[in-house]
Amino acid sequence: MSQQKTKKNKQELPKWFDGVVYTKGDTVRNPFSGESYELTGVELSMYDFIIGCQSVIDFRGGAFNPVTANLQKQMAKGLSWFRVNNAEAYMVLLD
Repeated sequence: MSQQKTKKNKQELPKWFDGVVYTKGDTVRNPFSGESYELTGVELSMYDFIIGCQSVIDFRGGAFNPVTANLQKQMAKGLSWFRVNNAEAYMVLLD
């Protein structure tokens, strides 16, 4: 078994994460580039959290709205987690 696969099996969501935790992964497609990436359940949980945060931020008026400041911080932490845990998927789906 490769080191990358072993690392993915040991992934854990951070303590601050309070989103839905999926037990199964799925393939996600970048809507802009059309590229796809297979995510683990843990990665998919964080991906959906990030996309959900972005949707709420956009709906509430964008990144400069003080109402969404806490949500922006949470999303930034989620993006940071993703870069550390699967940089390749981050580059394909979120960069």
